[in-house]
Amino acid sequence: MSRAPKPEWAPHKAVWIGFPSHPDLWLTDLEQARSEVAAFAAAVHADGDGEQVLLVAADEEAAAEARRLAPFAHVVVEKFGDIWLRDTAPIIGHDGVAHDFAFNGWGGKYDLPGDDDIGERLAAEQGQEVRSHEWVLEGGAIDGDGSGLVVTTEQCLLNVNRNPDLSRANIEARLRSDLGYDRVLWLGDGLLNDHTDGHVDNLARFVGEGRLALPTGQENDPNWQVYQQAIDRAKAFGVEVVTVPSPGRVLRDEEIVPASYMNFYIGNAAVVVPIYGSDQDAAAVAALQAIFPDRKVVGLRADAILTGGGSFHCISQQIPA
Repeated sequence: MSRAPKPEWAPHKAVWIGFPSHPDLWLTDLEQARSEVAAFAAAVHADGDGEQVLLVAADEEAAAEARRLAPFAHVVVEKFGDIWLRDTAPIIGHDGVAHDFAFNGWGGKYDLPGDDDIGERLAAEQGQEVRSHEWVLEGGAIDGDGSGLVVTTEQCLLNVNRNPDLSRANIEARLRSDLGYDRVLWLGDGLLNDHTDGHVDNLARFVGEGRLALPTGQENDPNWQVYQQAIDRAKAFGVEVVTVPSPGRVLRDEEIVPASYMNFYIGNAAVVVPIYGSDQDAAAVAALQAIFPDRKVVGLRADAILTGGGSFHCISQQIPA
């Protein structure tokens, strides 16, 4: 049996979801971002048929709004810098141990109070055993299939702004010793203008053992070459590749933003996919519904959340059953 964390499609006990809490970070997008997060939480909860939702708010004002918008959720009040709990909450191992890694604000870009220890505090609130690791690893930088295979990008995990003293071999060894991953599929770059330096959960996601979903795009898509290179590497590695349309060129204030359907969340009852008003939205939802026939695939707008740099997968971290 693999020592690696369970895959995301395995049953969940609950999920942590970050709730937008800081007006100075979200500015005019705060109200819409909160509504989008509450809609995501409701889809995951699925009227009680899904999983318990733990909405994490940074202060009492945000907590009150979270309770108003999502009365079905349990609200946890813990100080954090921003809502990207995929990267700052602990990664739960196969044995239920909460693995808490060092965090340096995505390579020193966003050093916000509370983000460096929110993982340990959330684990303690759940009564979980915590195992701390001193090297930098964000949950969105890796994705596993439950068999010991993990996918990542060279742009992120080999970036000198994360672990400058660790080589590729060192990182592979630590993924094996700390999380039980015994095989690593290295992709190249992530999406254009992704401030995470190419997190893999915006590019490639395992949807079954040895089965990897990747986007495809036309030549007017700013990431079409990134997608094709990733598909080529994955096929050469030997995994099965299934493709999902890309949203294409998505702009915010005339700037290309890293919009991706790959930032979906696989819940107990539903797969929740961010959509952006692209003419590919319906096709992407249909493609994922074919991949997950035993779950309802729900497409929800995530425009305001994306202004912060991520989407549904980025703001959530599951607690396996």
